[in-house]
Amino acid sequence: MAIPLLEYAPSSQNVRVAAYEVPGDEQPRIFSTDNLLSPTDMGNLIEAAYRQIFFHAFKSDRERFLESQLRNGQITVREFIRGLCLSNTFTKSFYNLNSNYRFVEHCVQKILGRDVYSEREKIAWSIVLATKGRAGFINDLINSQEYLDNFGDNIVPFQRRRVLPSGASELPFNIKSPRYNEYYRGKLGFPQIIWQTSVRRYTPPDKQAKAGDPSLFMGMARSISAQGNPPQRVSPYNIDYESKVPYRKR
Repeated sequence: MAIPLLEYAPSSQNVRVAAYEVPGDEQPRIFSTDNLLSPTDMGNLIEAAYRQIFFHAFKSDRERFLESQLRNGQITVREFIRGLCLSNTFTKSFYNLNSNYRFVEHCVQKILGRDVYSEREKIAWSIVLATKGRAGFINDLINSQEYLDNFGDNIVPFQRRRVLPSGASELPFNIKSPRYNEYYRGKLGFPQIIWQTSVRRYTPPDKQAKAGDPSLFMGMARSISAQGNPPQRVSPYNIDYESKVPYRKR
């Protein structure tokens, strides 16, 4: 029997109020299948979905089958997002490299378009992840009422309310939330560069020291193996003091 989702409250009451925002350069662009005019617009929508979920999709990371279904109208944008979150690329790049808490934070940012409200919400969703598994957790996020109210079936998720009322803007999720943090570095070790050979240096001919240059003194001093004379050990009983005292001759 799965444990029900724990109750959690928003960190601020402002999230309960509908946003009033003036369009500008910082406002996110909304990609939706409701206003597609050409195949190019569909390509831009697919690229926006890859940027939201993967940050960047290489040629080997693309899900060609899901793209074909979306272009032919067999699945909605919501089902396309669900397929990307359950893909092998998302599993290897995010799920395998982070703890459950970190993975929950990633998914809330990418799927719901916001930061987690508090540690209580993070713990609540991590319990769902532990009991229902990765697929059950992703399905609960995408089927949640919050996702349906903000994105529905046809809109690609985006970072909501990035521009604050004070005029400042929040950093994008892909900048302030790296793919993995110190948990993965401490688990498998962080790569370190170890020099196996000496570094070769080149000095131009006009910069090379010539004879008589003071910089050559240290090398010359090291090349001389000078040995000092050891002090002589003479007993005071073997010294004739009377013969050593000078006398004035008359």
